[in-house]
Amino acid sequence: MHEQSAQTITLYSQYGKRIFDITGALLLLFITIPLMLPVFLILLISTGRPFFFKQIRTGLAHQRFIILKLRTMTIQAVPVTMPTVCADGIPDDYYFKTEQDARITKVGAVLRKLSIDEIPQLINVLKGDMSIVGPRPEVPPITNAYNTVQARRLEVKPGLTGLAQINGRSNISHGQKISYDLEYVDNYSFWMDLRIIIKTFYVVLARTGAY
Repeated sequence: MHEQSAQTITLYSQYGKRIFDITGALLLLFITIPLMLPVFLILLISTGRPFFFKQIRTGLAHQRFIILKLRTMTIQAVPVTMPTVCADGIPDDYYFKTEQDARITKVGAVLRKLSIDEIPQLINVLKGDMSIVGPRPEVPPITNAYNTVQARRLEVKPGLTGLAQINGRSNISHGQKISYDLEYVDNYSFWMDLRIIIKTFYVVLARTGAY
């Protein structure tokens, strides 16, 4: 772990970031509960159960956990093909999502545009699997193929939002995302987290790069 990262952990994340996460997650859950009730009803009518999508993701220091999301795809959805593993890691020009994905339902597309499908991850934050701010968690087939530089993004807990999410979301390549994530790993602080959260609300409302 780089020296600057270690300093940041000592000053903020050892205790303060966890308190920040718990307080923020509880507040957001309280605010969003009234929204989730009609969302569950719409999902029940339009696509039926299950309401939740569960998937194994890679967290801090390669620890795996089950991420929670609202289901936005058909039950019969086939997983996408992972990129070909290269000796030097995931290619920088790789894009993880495409705007046209036939697996996504009409209701699911709306939930994704507004990032409502991510709300259940507040439970992951309370459990300690995730943080409110940090690099987005990837699936093991991706993280297992990381090179040494790319793996540095796993030095902090994955987050609901992060620098990459407020700078393009799914519109940026893997190389760009890694660059933003490593900038966060090396420089994160309470004030950076707060700025990212504030800008996230603007990005969600603008709905840029959400699919």
